[in-house]
Amino acid sequence: MTARNHPLAATTYRPKTQVKTAVMIAPATGIKRQFYHNFATYLAENGFGVLTFDNEGIGKSLSTDLAKCDASLISWGRHDMPAVLDALQDEFADASYHLIGHSAGGQLLGLMPNYKAITSVFNVACSSGCIKNMDIPYKLKAMGFMDAFIPLANLTLGYTPADKVGMGEPLPRGVARQWREWCNGSGYIKTAFGKSIHTHFYDEINTPALWLGFSDDDIANSKNMDDMIRVFTKMPVEKRFLYPKDFGLSHIGHMRYFSSKTHTKAPELWQMAVDWLDKQP
Repeated sequence: MTARNHPLAATTYRPKTQVKTAVMIAPATGIKRQFYHNFATYLAENGFGVLTFDNEGIGKSLSTDLAKCDASLISWGRHDMPAVLDALQDEFADASYHLIGHSAGGQLLGLMPNYKAITSVFNVACSSGCIKNMDIPYKLKAMGFMDAFIPLANLTLGYTPADKVGMGEPLPRGVARQWREWCNGSGYIKTAFGKSIHTHFYDEINTPALWLGFSDDDIANSKNMDDMIRVFTKMPVEKRFLYPKDFGLSHIGHMRYFSSKTHTKAPELWQMAVDWLDKQP
């Protein structure tokens, strides 16, 4: 249950051994928790306790007509993610707690008032998503989605049917509106500082982090990764920018790191998460 008094759907993965390390997997914008099932199962098989969840307005965490849902990216970071971290601590007592963030799941960390409970961060495809840093032709696609599809859909439907254009689940209008605003500026959420965001922790977080990016990711390209990393002014970041061909893969992009097919062909990619977690206190 969040501070907004909203229940969130979540799934717990328990290893057979005693849990010393527990992980919350924070999803990308509009992505349901089932997407991370195989990866979460793999982590549990390696001895980690894991919690996946649907943000408010997504999947089983949608409890009203979507057009009436007032969730936003800000509420996801300020209310949903802290509630999940609290639940992770309840589920796995006497463990260390870690965040694995996919795209928005890593971006919104700086809104969490209880961030100090997190021992380390492992971010995948996490960046500012700044449109001006994208390459043609994807830049034109992003501009069409952000600057035409979202405003028109919000105006006519009261929400954004992102699923119709292959951009995840249908989105509450507040989520889609902020997504558009933040990707049209630099530093993603930084564009809202002093406007819709007056309290945040981006300048305080000094949690060690590993950020993975991929050369064929049109969204989280190297420039946009750096653009987002700069917002976390005190975070010690190890950035790994990887090339799919080096792992015998033709494509990873923004989403396929968590694919079981990716793991089958390149098991060392998921092993990076295990190795990172294993070396944390």
